[in-house]
Amino acid sequence: MAETKQDFKVADLSLAEWGRKEIDMAEKEMPGLMALRAQYRSKKPLQGARIAGCLHMTIQTAVLIETLMELGAEVRWSSCNIFSTQDHAAAALAARGIPVFAWKGETEEEFWWCIEQTVLWPDGKGLNLILDDGGDLTALLHQERFRHLLKEVRGLSEETTTGVHALERMVREGKLLVPAINVNDSVTKSKFDNLYGCRESLADGLKRATDIMVAGKVVVVAGYGDVGKGCAHSMRSLGARVIVTEIDPICALQAAMEGYEVNRMDNVAHLGDIFITTTGVCDIVLVRHMEKMRDQAIVCNIGHFDVEIDVAGLKAYPGIQRVNIKQQV
Repeated sequence: MAETKQDFKVADLSLAEWGRKEIDMAEKEMPGLMALRAQYRSKKPLQGARIAGCLHMTIQTAVLIETLMELGAEVRWSSCNIFSTQDHAAAALAARGIPVFAWKGETEEEFWWCIEQTVLWPDGKGLNLILDDGGDLTALLHQERFRHLLKEVRGLSEETTTGVHALERMVREGKLLVPAINVNDSVTKSKFDNLYGCRESLADGLKRATDIMVAGKVVVVAGYGDVGKGCAHSMRSLGARVIVTEIDPICALQAAMEGYEVNRMDNVAHLGDIFITTTGVCDIVLVRHMEKMRDQAIVCNIGHFDVEIDVAGLKAYPGIQRVNIKQQV
């Protein structure tokens, strides 16, 4: 890892120029943020905001970070996923002196170290705003050794379904100590990013990882919320026969009205070529399902964590072999 006396840690600073070019391109695709910069740059409405962010460290996130800073905020950033960082994006920010702690392929220990760096400000002051994706930063700050930092925190925002579920659990248990905004269920997030964003990113990720032809395949989509709708549409548009599993009767009826077969995972595990979990909850694809699957079946998750698929059970399965085909596959 490239590490200096400067306040950041990234994979390779030499990637900064490449990252800057892509950030410049991404700005053209993000007119909302650019309009905010133009309107509020001189007013600095975020002056005094000390933001700790834990979102996927991608090119698009870099545009968000630089927007927050142009509006007056100070930021410290880590990635919410050990594999999702685009190293050239992180390098581009680090090259400008922005405190970012993220690289692709972090270990679990490194992941938590990076998050800790975002809550420890060098001047001894604490953060006062949290931008979270998945709830890890929020969970860290609610641990006893960091809880004192919450006294200055005015609130947090949570971006994804998994993190919202965690917040709701904390509320039920009386453990949430700061106000929280559920960004995930805002209309502009759920009806656009969850639906249309996943519709594009699923196909892109699947093709990059496997190089398979989707047309003619049987794809089982677990969940028919906004993310599931986008995924089902994506796979059908590529020529797949899509089967939906869904426990919510309204969402299941929506899937049926769209022409999808609606069934149970136990009934279709032996039929699918590709399985996609989109629910944000645990234990959707279990070992008993994987035992029934066809040879070369692909199991993937578009939710935040891998808990929708029983990865631990798969790793412990007698005689199982883990073969690396290419990076992350």
